[in-house]
Amino acid sequence: MNLMPVSLRGYDKSWLSGDVIAGVTLAAVAIPEVMGYTSIAQVPIQAGLYTVIFPTLIFALLGSSKLLVVGADSATAAVLAAGLAGLGVAGLTPYSPEWLAWCSLTALVVGVMLVVARLFKLGFIGDFMSSSVLIGFLTGVGISVLSGQIPDMLGVSKGSGNWFQQQWTMITSIPDADLTVVGFSAVTVILIIGFDKFLPKVPGALIAIIVCITVSTAIDASAKGVATIGSVPSGFPPVGLPQGVALSDAVMVLGVAFSCFVLIIAQSAATSRSFAAKHGERVDVNRDIVGLSGASIAAGLSGTFVVNGSPTKTQILDQQGGRSQVSNMTMAAVVLLFAVFFTGVLTNMPKATLASIVFMIGVSLLDSPGMKKIRKERRSEFVIACLTGFVVFAIGIEQGIILAIVASMLEIIRRAYSPRDFVISQDAQGMPSYLAATPGTQSEPGLIVFRFDAEMFYANAGRFVDDVKALVDSAPDPVRWVLFDGSSLDDVDFSAGLQLKDLAAFLHARGINVGIVREDDALIAALRTYEVIGQYAPTRLYPRLEDGMAAFRADHN
Repeated sequence: MNLMPVSLRGYDKSWLSGDVIAGVTLAAVAIPEVMGYTSIAQVPIQAGLYTVIFPTLIFALLGSSKLLVVGADSATAAVLAAGLAGLGVAGLTPYSPEWLAWCSLTALVVGVMLVVARLFKLGFIGDFMSSSVLIGFLTGVGISVLSGQIPDMLGVSKGSGNWFQQQWTMITSIPDADLTVVGFSAVTVILIIGFDKFLPKVPGALIAIIVCITVSTAIDASAKGVATIGSVPSGFPPVGLPQGVALSDAVMVLGVAFSCFVLIIAQSAATSRSFAAKHGERVDVNRDIVGLSGASIAAGLSGTFVVNGSPTKTQILDQQGGRSQVSNMTMAAVVLLFAVFFTGVLTNMPKATLASIVFMIGVSLLDSPGMKKIRKERRSEFVIACLTGFVVFAIGIEQGIILAIVASMLEIIRRAYSPRDFVISQDAQGMPSYLAATPGTQSEPGLIVFRFDAEMFYANAGRFVDDVKALVDSAPDPVRWVLFDGSSLDDVDFSAGLQLKDLAAFLHARGINVGIVREDDALIAALRTYEVIGQYAPTRLYPRLEDGMAAFRADHN
């Protein structure tokens, strides 16, 4: 029996030094990044460090992906904080031990949901959040995250009320901004942008933290009224069930846990598939779900919050030449050493520096190129992506993720109900040319080759029939043959079969020959069952488009 973790099978010892170096570099990026995520999740800083210790190690042992980095993530942290804030539990306030306990409980519930998803093969749920909707959702999260940090970057009050009211409070408070706080914020942003542009292999956020802590200590910033992080407890992550909550309280977090669950499956699967494809490898998504469930349970049992597959950290690991989960194990070991021995160095770190790091994380979530590409290629999906993003920052993140799922499913239904259809012709070189099936379009005089870009079923069969009849009635020349492209019609349900049979009768009554090109065996079997195929002579079935068109020309001439 092979006890080697799936992600490490076939490991080449020559990779070890490169993996260790990549892991150390990744830790240098991860430490300031997860500290930023604690601000989003509204938990103590040490809890963020814990997200890349046990959860990362467990995924490395149970998952299949060689590169996927699992740890704290901005989107899931935002979903978590918004969900817990809406529970209405008395005394449940951000950054409190009770708040952290509920975060850990949610992580446990998410872990159980992932186990159930693996047992019942429910991973497809994540597929119901389309790529375009996910881009819109993450863009909305980015706006929510970055706008929430600006008050701390200016040293002014965050205000209360909805998103618009908070922004108005921030705008009207700008004259009261603390120039020292603004200075720390500006230095942090400039360093992050500068290193990202000119020295991308050097973690700008880490350099910013070192610079700001040094300056803050030198000028005694806290004495000047600049808010600092203060003492950060050091030590080994706590192990055990979260204190102060009962397992029966799990019912209360089912909603927020499900939102995190969907986002984890969608984002982690997309990330692992993307990087596996880049290196010509295969990834076992179901096995990754096992790893993710173990990681979430480990998070719940080690005093921290929900974890996810991180696209940004995975990208960094890939850029640094990491080859396996050994890099992530190295990162976990480095972060553990920092959590146990070195958190004291964070005491004088200005909160404005942390807020600025989170602000830049929010900026990184704004996928403008992705939104432009969607707008160019699919206007309908662009509208849905924009609506999803708006709901996320203007109404609520949980509401946004629900809308994302519903909108994705409605888009699937819309496409199936009202698919594109085409009339196929041939150009001078004999290559197929696809024309929009608008009235008056024909393949050539007397011939219509019709392609319906979806499977036929009861809801769209009427559209199919109506479009064919409209083409026949509006054709510039009397129609002699109608050929259906069977390559997209691999299944026809009972209602659609009956309507197709009636359509064939309608065409025959007008003296029009009916046939199928590029026929599929399953389609032909279905049409025989519905007694549609019996209305065609055997010669009206053609394996290729050119065979059908050649037969028409021979008959027509």
